[in-house]
Amino acid sequence: MGKIVAIVNQKGGVGKTTTAVNLAASLAVLDFKVLLIDADPQANASSGVGYEQNDDALSIYDCMVGGNLAQEAIVQTKIPHMDLLPATIDLVGAEIEMISFDRREYRMKDAIYTLKNDYDFIFIDCAPSLGLITLNSLVAADSVLIPVQCEYFALEGLGKLLNTVRLVQSNMNPDLAIEGILLTMYTSRYKSSNAVVEDVKLHCKDIVFNTVISRNVRLSEAPSFGKPIVLYDVQSRGNTNYLNLAKEFLLKNGYTI
Repeated sequence: MGKIVAIVNQKGGVGKTTTAVNLAASLAVLDFKVLLIDADPQANASSGVGYEQNDDALSIYDCMVGGNLAQEAIVQTKIPHMDLLPATIDLVGAEIEMISFDRREYRMKDAIYTLKNDYDFIFIDCAPSLGLITLNSLVAADSVLIPVQCEYFALEGLGKLLNTVRLVQSNMNPDLAIEGILLTMYTSRYKSSNAVVEDVKLHCKDIVFNTVISRNVRLSEAPSFGKPIVLYDVQSRGNTNYLNLAKEFLLKNGYTI
């Protein structure tokens, strides 16, 4: 039985999609069977692994709103052991369309639950909001991974997000755990970056990953080529960071590597 991890932060530009794509790819390279679900209408995770949208192809929207089977929408990526359940712009209207649905907070869980038998890990790349699609992702997930940019403004919404997680735990998904807080876009020469790292580790302690993702030009270039960093530049610091994160993630989940 696989594990579903929602990668969430209501603030944009914190490395959420970068983390979803590259953590999934790193685990696939380590021979784990991985599914990446793009739950963001911008579909950056889909394009980030080289997916080209086809008007006839199914997406997570069709599974949540149209009732299609998730297995029908899954496509293979360029990385062995890694599949994608893509997003399209249609997802923009999904929240309005689902308002009248029964169990509207459980549409994603109902759509993807059986996939847990097919994968070791399923990662959901959430939109930068705390709307109904993100709520669906939290209800469907076993745990939540929170990327936090190493800047003070990025910390402002962390308390609100953790409170949302607690509300979901209390009302809809009591088994939801916090996988960890991941510090991203770190620059060692900036005093502010170092201060944020110290502050988060002081206040959040055991739920902060030891791995920190540094700013890296190659990491930011990779999506424009439709490749995870492990395919774009295996020698880069960005690839090293995400492979280290994958190994730490596995250790936290009881795997020996």
